[in-house]
Amino acid sequence: MAKKSAVERNLKRQRLAAKYAAKRAELKAVARDTSKPVEERFSAQLKLAGLPRNSAPTRVRNRCQVTGRPRGYYRKLKMSRISLRQLASHGLIPGMVKSSW
Repeated sequence: MAKKSAVERNLKRQRLAAKYAAKRAELKAVARDTSKPVEERFSAQLKLAGLPRNSAPTRVRNRCQVTGRPRGYYRKLKMSRISLRQLASHGLIPGMVKSSW
């Protein structure tokens, strides 16, 4: 199990990213629009920089839903390789069978 503080910090980042997603997308669109005046684009860039750091989606770390492990993460299953193997061994993942050749 991962540290509870690390998992909670990541959940906080996910909530902030979801909260500021629309505002961040709007400001990015203004900052990238070359038809707008330079002053307006610069002010949009400053407002974007003024948003909380943890509201950026790149700060969110993919973590296992079962254990909170940050490494060896399968996006499709939202879990780590170790949790996947344990659950598959117990027969808790439908359609997954142990391979042997």
